[in-house]
Amino acid sequence: MPPKEQPKEQPPPRKRKRIIRDENRGKWNNKTEFVLSCLGYAIGIGNVWRFPYLCYRSGGGAFLVPYLLMVFFCGIPLFYMEVLIGQFSSTGCTGMFRLAPILKGTGISMVIVNWYCVCYYSVIIALPIRMMVYCFWERVPWIDCNHPWNTENCTSTDMLGKGNSSDSFKTSADEFFHLEVLRISESIEHIGNIVWEQLVSLLIAWIIIYLCVVRGIKSVGKVVYFTAIFPYVLLFILLVRGVTLPGALTGIKFYMYPEWHRLLDLKVWADAAIQMFFGLGPGWGGIVNMASFNDFRNNAKFDSILIPIINVLTSIFAGFVVFSVLGFMSERSGVPVETVATSGPGLAFVTYPEAIAMLPLPQIWAFMFFSMLFLLGIDSVFVQLEAIVTAALDEIPRLRNHKRKLTLFACFVFFSMAIIMTTNAGMYILQLFDWYSSAISVICICLVEVIMVAYIYGIDNFMTDVEFMLGRRPSLFWKISWKYVTPIILICIFITSIIFIRTITYNGQSYPHWAIIVGWCSCASSIIWIPLYIFYILIRKRETMWESFKKRLKPLDWTPADPEDRAEYEAFRRQRRMPAFMSDTSADVDVWADGKQ
Repeated sequence: MPPKEQPKEQPPPRKRKRIIRDENRGKWNNKTEFVLSCLGYAIGIGNVWRFPYLCYRSGGGAFLVPYLLMVFFCGIPLFYMEVLIGQFSSTGCTGMFRLAPILKGTGISMVIVNWYCVCYYSVIIALPIRMMVYCFWERVPWIDCNHPWNTENCTSTDMLGKGNSSDSFKTSADEFFHLEVLRISESIEHIGNIVWEQLVSLLIAWIIIYLCVVRGIKSVGKVVYFTAIFPYVLLFILLVRGVTLPGALTGIKFYMYPEWHRLLDLKVWADAAIQMFFGLGPGWGGIVNMASFNDFRNNAKFDSILIPIINVLTSIFAGFVVFSVLGFMSERSGVPVETVATSGPGLAFVTYPEAIAMLPLPQIWAFMFFSMLFLLGIDSVFVQLEAIVTAALDEIPRLRNHKRKLTLFACFVFFSMAIIMTTNAGMYILQLFDWYSSAISVICICLVEVIMVAYIYGIDNFMTDVEFMLGRRPSLFWKISWKYVTPIILICIFITSIIFIRTITYNGQSYPHWAIIVGWCSCASSIIWIPLYIFYILIRKRETMWESFKKRLKPLDWTPADPEDRAEYEAFRRQRRMPAFMSDTSADVDVWADGKQ
């Protein structure tokens, strides 16, 4: 008889590691802290130096039509969706992709986008610190041409509009900002030296940022009571002063006069969409991260409608502040409003200070204005920095006992990376990354998010989760928005943003081709993580690619963090005869636990 065949030895079962859920990662003390943090995050310098100019340039009051439509049908649904995701899961911008683990690369993309933004945004908020120092001079230095940095083409503020040739003259405020504050070089190809005063201002900004975020949401929640509210006080004071000036109504008319024919211009709609993304902040991860510290039963719908409405009203309000003063400047100088109206750094650090210089006691008004810019900018950095740190803590649990050290290390890294933007070519580099690194990437990230929720996880599953959390199922409006309206709008925005992207210039200088390539690479360096992670997962697993792909489309431990809420959620799903997505039934637990099989 042939020998009896021995049974083959079965390989030992793979050990699965349960995800470590931190039920004590922190909570807001109350709803006010969350709302103020969201307002501080959403309302930034762009509300002052970008929205008013876009509104004037894109049809005045008519621009509000596409802008409000974008906010209502795209911005608010995205904002509400991200608040719900963060509040339900108590995870940051990487942990939210437990909904569809194969898309975790999108969370990495969010971190990269925030990384770029924190670096250049910290330089922007360092500029008001520098400008506030000049407000203590006996006479603000940008008002006249009697300084070593001025050239023979300089025209003082008092001489504007008096026979000057627009081809040859530079205003005293323009020369002050570019030749003294920035000491700007000829182009981005001439890096030059570090402007030490700017480097010191950047260091001061990062020290303030660290002191405000060192204890995470415990300190941020207290700081925002000042940084989110006080700018409104300053805006109101500046508005009252602005509307009482001669010529203020002329400026406001230029700002809001509706040109209805501009609604036929597709670029106006594209500008409205881009402004909506930079205004409300979906796709950056900050909203998800802040909502992750909410109480599980918090009324997220109320917050998600209130915050965008306040943001929109603030942008419109800031426009009245800016254009009332620009109208006064036009009245005094004889230069038309459409000539003096600019956007970006030119408005905040050249044109508006130039107008303030015509007022009595310009030091006081300038100090208030630059203080407002600093406060508007710094709480946006709070949220972005906290999103990056929280993402690292969620992915590497052993770092949770060293959060202060990690925050200090992150601040040092971002400060070091931003130093190049304090050189003579710093503003060229800043504008390059502001132009390319974020806008298209954020639109792509939002599109992935809404597809994940509506089509991969399933819109009905998501609405059931919301029903458990809030006690009421979302209305049909939200379902239609998340599944059809918002994705279609995002696709259209993505296409038009690429079509209408303009050649970037700064201070009259065009950028060389290699710089444009660097800009597009900064955009690609964030988006590329989405397909890279999908490819990594498919080739890394032992199953066939198709089996691996299907498994990673299923949710991973998509449950509330609190044990009591989790138990109630499991019972709720069983009652509905729906599976609860727990970590011990998922094929990807080990990946999220420590990255090892």
